[in-house]
Amino acid sequence: MYEIFQKYLEEKSELTPEESERIQSFAIIKKLRKRQYLLQEGDVWKYDAFITQGCVRTYTVDEKGSEHVNSFSIENWWTGDRESLMMQQPSRFNIDAIEDTELVLFTHENFELLCREIPAFNNMVNMILQRSFIAAQNRIQASLTLTAEEKYLNFVNKYPGFASRIPQTMIASYLGMTPETLSRIRKQTAKK
Repeated sequence: MYEIFQKYLEEKSELTPEESERIQSFAIIKKLRKRQYLLQEGDVWKYDAFITQGCVRTYTVDEKGSEHVNSFSIENWWTGDRESLMMQQPSRFNIDAIEDTELVLFTHENFELLCREIPAFNNMVNMILQRSFIAAQNRIQASLTLTAEEKYLNFVNKYPGFASRIPQTMIASYLGMTPETLSRIRKQTAKK
């Protein structure tokens, strides 16, 4: 499992063999079964987490019991609750596995140490944070301006493999619509 993360590091940064060994020395391997929590609302998130296999979702549950999906994360993506991690406060989110999932975790203290010690690693992390910020901006803009059909088509085009891996009810929640609306849109777009 760590080999997948190692390959990712090699593609995203130029590390010496010693730096790669240093990073690996802090890695914690975690396996989740389908529906198992990585983080539960109310807990403080303490890790930087990289997915080597599988898929997770980050979501909240409102007072009526409805789930609101904030994001999905798959192989070669990072996941976690940045607000809880940085502010060291209880999380508003749940993160659970949609599929059996394998991750490489770093305690945040060790992750920060690696960023200070290894400039190439720090540069990679900064690029990831910038891309995450851009993705968040795009998601906000899409949710504010696109029609329900446009949101779905944007989702399918941007994340082509997700529709076959993620239950439609979760996709509907992510897009801010009912499962019935999503079903109707999928039928309409299939006819076109």
